[in-house]
Order: sequence, then structure tokens, then C-alpha cells
Amino acid sequence: MEPSFDEILKEFMILNNLTQTAFANAIGVKQSQVSEWLNGKANPGYDTLRRISLAFNISADYLLGLKENY
Repeated sequence: MEPSFDEILKEFMILNNLTQTAFANAIGVKQSQVSEWLNGKANPGYDTLRRISLAFNISADYLLGLKENY
């Protein structure tokens, strides 16, 4: 079974020692939005995925669970 976005994001944030606030600030969203993603209540759209990829130099395929390494 493919990992969900919230699982991928949680792992990425833990591995990189990122708080919700630091992650949110880096991509220009509110901390509450990151909380919704981590709780599986929402997923980011295309533009936000692109900002995450660019801000942290990671593959969108990794964030979508299509690739194991970022």
C-alpha cells in the first residue's frame, strides 16, 4: 500500500527536525494548514506541492508517494 501524504509529510518533518510553524513559514502557508495535512483532513494543491518541492529541494514524486527517496 502506498503511503499517504500525511505519512510522508510527518516522516519528512521528523527527519529534518521541522516544526509545523517552520515548515509553514518556509512555504508561505498558515501553521493550521500544515496541521490539517498532518491529520489527513486535507491535501495540498498543485501550487503548494510545487512550493514545498522548491523550498526543500525535494521531488514532488516523493511527496506523492511515487518515489521512496526525496
